[in-house]
Amino acid sequence: MKVSILIVSKNRKEDLFKTLTIIDSLIDKSQVEVLVFLDGCTDSSEEFVKELEWIRWFVSNKSIGASAARHKIYPLGNGEILIGLDDDAHPLNKDFINLTETLFQENSNVGVLAFEEVKGIFANDIDAFEGSEKVKKEFLCSEFIGCGFAIRKSVYMSINGFPVWIDIYGEESCVSIEVLANKYDILYTNRVKINHRVNKEQRKLNKQNYFRFEKQLKNSTYYFLVYYPFPLFNILKLYWHNFKKYALKDLECFKIYFKTVFVVLVNSPKILRYRNPVDKTLIVKMRELAALKF
Repeated sequence: MKVSILIVSKNRKEDLFKTLTIIDSLIDKSQVEVLVFLDGCTDSSEEFVKELEWIRWFVSNKSIGASAARHKIYPLGNGEILIGLDDDAHPLNKDFINLTETLFQENSNVGVLAFEEVKGIFANDIDAFEGSEKVKKEFLCSEFIGCGFAIRKSVYMSINGFPVWIDIYGEESCVSIEVLANKYDILYTNRVKINHRVNKEQRKLNKQNYFRFEKQLKNSTYYFLVYYPFPLFNILKLYWHNFKKYALKDLECFKIYFKTVFVVLVNSPKILRYRNPVDKTLIVKMRELAALKF
């Protein structure tokens, strides 16, 4: 098996079905396998288990979080290359498998490929493609976006994998810093394009931004605690920035901010058990690398 495609899904039955239908039309199943983890779904997504028997299914009746779910299934992929997709994201290139293999062959020290994310809901893939970058762009970067990326299986198995101490938002940063610490590169490439089918306006109406604010504030704190040799300054800077920019301007953010402070104080002893500080020269290097737009 050359390639494994891995997806974690929670209560996005229609999105998941669309993604799997598109993947089915693009892959050679003798060379590519698909693994899907259903993370405590309550929307009857489990009906697909019997309908789509070409997929390797993993079902958790209780939600364990996106990062912990990835931690469980990524080691189980049989492919030399692991491609991670969100359940609401699909490749726009018909030859995305060959392109991914070629990119790894051309770049022997690259451990992770960060694909171009084309955000939005389009009438068709032609329109989505039109919304992507037109000029070829490739550069070494400090991290990848989880909606569409590829990692060598050997590289993934050389690190601690997706963290079990993060639920969602921030887990890619943890994998990235460990990949870089192991002397591998992360390459951004827009030769492979992923349509992330998100409706940004709808997310605002659904208060997804508050959810993201809480998770990112908490998980960024944990990230510093685990990986930074001297994390206190960066944590204080993080909280001062979020207090000025968000908590002072929005009552809901204000409440989330202080709730998060309490949660972090309570959980810090548990998080410190995973402490794995990197060399400070790596942090300097990461700051010099390009950052992706989220």
